[in-house]
Amino acid sequence: MQLHIPPGDFAGTIFDLDGTLIDSMPVHYHAWDRAMRDFGLGHALDEDYFYSLGGVPTRQVAELFAVRYGLDLDASEVMEHKEKLYLQLLPTVKVIEPVVEAARRAAARHPVSIATGGAPEVAYPALDATGLRSLFSIVVTPHDVAPGRGKPAPDMFLLAAKKMGVPPDRCLVFEDAEPGLAAARAAGMATVRVPSRTSRSDSRP
Repeated sequence: MQLHIPPGDFAGTIFDLDGTLIDSMPVHYHAWDRAMRDFGLGHALDEDYFYSLGGVPTRQVAELFAVRYGLDLDASEVMEHKEKLYLQLLPTVKVIEPVVEAARRAAARHPVSIATGGAPEVAYPALDATGLRSLFSIVVTPHDVAPGRGKPAPDMFLLAAKKMGVPPDRCLVFEDAEPGLAAARAAGMATVRVPSRTSRSDSRP
């Protein structure tokens, strides 16, 4: 994996979690597929559409699926069911080593943080399961910003920068998905695109 780091005098680094630090997106897909089938979807979840939503808060993903598939469901109930399924699969999740190494190098120089679209009850167990919890004392989730202001809005990245005590224009963001990259750019931050299925999907016509 090649990571293209832009030049700059960065004083803080922010990392997405799913698909960036940990290879959890396939596991999230399987949990979503099972959850949506349990709530009335009669076929496999569209995998490409799922990956296009990388970084979008979990409840909003449930709402988007309901609209896409014409299902009348309670987004909160679906979200809770999906998260339980994901936690059952969590032991299979691996770290993305080149990004974790970049995080360790960054943490030796300046503050680091996480801004994730996952809820805290999922994000923290994932950090524990992959041994990354001690590396990140600052973790921002959609619960920390106003409703509807998760990625691609810049709020989560701006809050992470504030918690690190670093101006936004001196922050570097590692992200794999377009909603997160758009959020970082909207916050005035430099970005590193982590190659993933999401990235490849973004480049397809």
